[in-house]
Amino acid sequence: MGKRDKKDEAPPPGPFNNPFAALSAQREALPAGPPPPAAREKPEPKGPARAVVRMERKGRGGKEVTVVEQLGLPAAQLDTWLKALKGGLGCGGVVEEDALVLQGDQRERLPALLEARGVRKVIVG
Repeated sequence: MGKRDKKDEAPPPGPFNNPFAALSAQREALPAGPPPPAAREKPEPKGPARAVVRMERKGRGGKEVTVVEQLGLPAAQLDTWLKALKGGLGCGGVVEEDALVLQGDQRERLPALLEARGVRKVIVG
């Protein structure tokens, strides 16, 4: 009874001074822009040409470890690869000289992860 019905009111007019109102009429006169870029395929990740994966027990108190050798990566990249492989496999590991040493026998699961990181040939021994 004391409230006003908003249905009866007209919507407020547009902005009082719209500086872009005149541009909308000239839209057809603008030159066509460049075509949108085509969907690009992801480039194949560049990685080492090959990796040798082997299991070893000697000198480790009978514990099995998986050794990844011949990657040919700099030391900074070896640390990055080790962290990614440890996370993907759920195991521990360490960098020894130019090889990655992962705890446990990971020979079956490791080749798929290495190929996903760009290794072109994985040799399992």
